[in-house]
Parts: sequence; C-alpha cells; structure tokens
Amino acid sequence: MNDIRRSILWVVFGFSMVLIWDKWQIHNGNAPTFFPSAAVTAPAPAGTTTATPTAGGSLPAALPGAAGVVAPGNAPDGAPTAAQVRHTVTTDVMRLTFNSEGGSLIGAQLLKHAQATGSSKDQAAQPFTLLEQDSERIYVAQTGLIGGSFPTHKTPMTLVSSDTALADGQDTLVVRFQSAEVGGVKLTKTYTFKRGSYVIDVAHEVTNNSGQAVSPQLYVQLVRDGTKLSSETPFYSTFTGPAIYTAEKKYQKVQFADIEKGKAEFVKSASEGYVSMVQHYFASAWLLADGVARENFARKVDNNLFAVGAITAMPAIDAGQTQRVDARLFLGPQEEKVLETVAPGLELVKDYGWLTILAKPLYWLLEKIHGFVNNWGWSIVLLVVLIKAAFYWLNATAYRSMAKMKAINPRIMEMRERLKSNPQQMQQEMMKIYREEKVNPLGGCLPIMIQIPVFIALYWVLLSSVEMRNAPWMAWIHDLSSPDPFFILPLVMAVTTLIQTALNPLPPDPLQAKLMWMMPLVFSVMFFFFPAGLVLYWITNNILTIVQQAYINNKMGVPLKFSMPDFFNKKSAAK
Repeated sequence: MNDIRRSILWVVFGFSMVLIWDKWQIHNGNAPTFFPSAAVTAPAPAGTTTATPTAGGSLPAALPGAAGVVAPGNAPDGAPTAAQVRHTVTTDVMRLTFNSEGGSLIGAQLLKHAQATGSSKDQAAQPFTLLEQDSERIYVAQTGLIGGSFPTHKTPMTLVSSDTALADGQDTLVVRFQSAEVGGVKLTKTYTFKRGSYVIDVAHEVTNNSGQAVSPQLYVQLVRDGTKLSSETPFYSTFTGPAIYTAEKKYQKVQFADIEKGKAEFVKSASEGYVSMVQHYFASAWLLADGVARENFARKVDNNLFAVGAITAMPAIDAGQTQRVDARLFLGPQEEKVLETVAPGLELVKDYGWLTILAKPLYWLLEKIHGFVNNWGWSIVLLVVLIKAAFYWLNATAYRSMAKMKAINPRIMEMRERLKSNPQQMQQEMMKIYREEKVNPLGGCLPIMIQIPVFIALYWVLLSSVEMRNAPWMAWIHDLSSPDPFFILPLVMAVTTLIQTALNPLPPDPLQAKLMWMMPLVFSVMFFFFPAGLVLYWITNNILTIVQQAYINNKMGVPLKFSMPDFFNKKSAAK
C-alpha cells in the first residue's frame, strides 16, 4: 500500500511541476503553455497601427490602405495592370518577381526545394513557391514611406539597374528601383543578393528635393492571406501566421483570428528583433538593424488579408539631402543552423513549442548522426536507438514491474472471480497479494511518464525539420515528410503496437482490458495520415521496447505469453 501511495505522490508531484512551469511562463510574459487565455484589447481600425513616441520621434498612425494588393478571388488571372510591370530576378537559390508598383516583391521561388512533396519531381523545373500574388493566393513583401506626401508601396517605380541575374562566378547582384518624386521626395530601393544566401539586403535612400525639411517614416511589411496550408490534416497541424521577436518578450506568435478579433498581443515598441510570417518548413522576415527604434504592428487589411510589419522614424532630411535606412529580408527554409547566423532569435521560427529546451539538443544530435550516415531515415532510427539506450535502466525498472504484474495476474483473476460478489474484500485481497509479492501496480507508469516529454520533443523535431522534406529513406519511401504511399509503415506500426500491448499485463477489470487494446488500434489509424518520418520513429521505438520487455520477462522467468482479453465473452463484458 505504501508503494501505491508513493507512486500517487510522484504523479501529483509531476502534475504540480507542470502547473508551476505554466505559471513561470506567464510570469515571464509568455503565453500560458497549457491554459491559454487571450487578453482582450480594443481593436484598431483596419489599415492603422497605434503609434507611441520613440527615440526617433512620434510615429504616424496610418499606413496606406488596402495594402495595394487584390484580394484572392477578385482578380481573374492575377496579371498586373497596364501601369504595372513585373521584373524577374534570379540567383543561385531564388527566382524573384518584383512589381513596378512600389518595387515590391510579389513572388519568390526557392530553387533548392521542390514544390511537390512525396515525389521525385525535378526541383529546378517546379521549385517551391513562397511569395505569390495571383487570383488564388497573396503573400508579398512591401516597403514605403509615410508621415506625409511620400512614395509608398503603391507608387510606380522604375528598374534602373541592368543586371537581373546572378552570373556564374558572380557573388553579388544589385538591383535598384527608383520612384518619381512625390511631394518633392524620391525613394530609391536597392536590393543586394549574395550567392547561396536567402537574405536580401534592402537599402532605402530618401532624397529630399521639396525645398523644405521633411521627416518621413519607413515601414516594412509582409502581407499574406489567412488561408491554411493544404498540407495540414485533422490529425496534426503547424502554426501559420505572423510572429514577432523582441528582446522583451522573445518569440510571440500572433494568430490570424486574434488579429481579426482585436485580441492580438505582442510587443509594440522595440529597438531590436524582427517581424515575420511563418508556415510549415518556411518563413519570411523583415529585420531592421539593432538599436533602430520601431513600432511593430499586425493588422487586417482586407477580406482574409493580414499584414505584419514595423515602422521606424527617419531623422529629419533637409532640402537637397539624402538619408538612408537599411533593412534585411529573409525568405527561405527553416534551416536551424542558417537561421542562427542571420539574426538572434530567428531560429525560433522553427517552432518546437514549450519543449524547445529538449528539442534543440535532439535536433543537434540528429544532425550529427546524419553527418555520418547521410540518410535522414537511418538517422532517425539511430537517434531513437541512442535515446532508448540512455533510458535503458529506467525502462528496465518499468518492465520488471510489468513482468511481476503479469506473473501474478492469474492469481488476481482467480481471486476476482471468487470474490466478485464482495468488492470490498476483493480490494483487500488484491492489496494483500501486491504486498506479498512486492509488486507496485503503478511501478511501470512513472518511468514511462518521465520519458514522455523527450519523445514529444522528438516528435516536434521531426515534424518541424525542413530537412525531412523530400528526403528519401529507402525503397518506396521517397519523402519522410509525406505519408507512406502504400501504408506499409502504418501497418507495421499497428502490428508492433499490438504486440507491445500484448506483452503488458491485462488490467484485472475486463472492460479496462478491452479498452487498453482498443486504444492502440485507434492510435494506429491516426498514423496512416502522419509523415513517414514520424511513423518510422514510432516503429523503431516500439520494436526496441518489445525486445527489451521480452528480454526482461525471460530473465525474470516470466513466460513470453501474449495477454489478450476475451472480446467475445458477453459475461465478462457485463462484469
């Protein structure tokens, strides 16, 4: 009885630690991990952002309305108007489309990543499309000036550079757009591309020919429709939407629904960090230089169209003078090592959730293993082997407890049948058997509970890592990020789960025993829709568990016998 009480106390202790962690998250300004509750704030009018005084002066309240794009479904073919011209710029890793209206970036294809998953389609022929503006979808990057009659992302601009492709042997490509004067102010945007880089340097030069001093503010924004990704399923999904990073609150995700309801919470005033749009495997982000005061905003600009961005005040520009503000635009895959080199905190767009502290070391180890085997599938298998080896003795404790339970299970079942009319005496006899045999009924639970966070963290590593996208394992598995096309892995997973369940002792209650067998079957059905890499990790874990459990049973002299409830015995079901 003392062992049972001790186990219950451990469970209570573990749950208490979970609650304490949740309160710690709230104390540090983060969203609650388990019991979220959004604070309601007054909604701002569409197309506006509230501004507060900063080191550079008071920021304006209004941005150009309607975001300068056509909402999906309102344009027949997404073609530019007669006043607009599209320019294609190509590097070794990206093919970009610029619009002469505002010199905005309205298209981005990543040449190293294929559009389709689960196939061997040529990546160069069908590269992945990140930014796009057509009748079906909108996702664009824009910049401009506000605070007066200045050029915005709606102002016509002219391409004034001749080269639009990164030539062989060339490491840098410079593309420049220039506006006509608006109120005597001219804006020149210079995009600088570097070989092998997903980061674009964007310089904004403001020339004042108005005859008087002006004080414009620069805004940078990402505009995207709120449509969910087609890769999401009812069984798993990843975050899609804006995210803002600051030193004060770190990484803050902003749901589209919260923006629409006026409930979005994030740091408005900052002098560091970034604003971004995040989706599964890929992200975009505007980065201003550290130390530059800015106002972050997230707003709804049209029907199912949202924007996230930042506004920074420029120093006063005297007549005939030019001021420059530099920014960087990241467009690319969520490759953790690359993101870490771009800006502090940018690696967090690869979101592991509240288990980041465990997930990051697991990803590091997975990457190191891949460096030796050069196959992400076998890397997953070897990583699970290492994790199971690390928890070998903890698992052994649980399996020894299960083996003891299985050994005395016939006595328990006989006693329950004999005393079924006297539940109180039945409970007393059961406790007596547990004491005599020194068996803790909960002894197999706690060691497994301790490992659950590790395996959940590994789940998120495999689900979030773009390296799994179109990564083959062997034979019929050509893409670890897509479901098994022939459902072979899910079937193997279902079989190994049932074998693992059969090796465990049956609960004394017949109804509980049947439920214990039904749950793995239901769980296995979900995996028919999961990426092959996740199923492979679970199969490996199941097989190693079966091997260790069988070994311990044999070592303790417990016959290797499958325990199965009688599903067709109506009498037992009625007990």
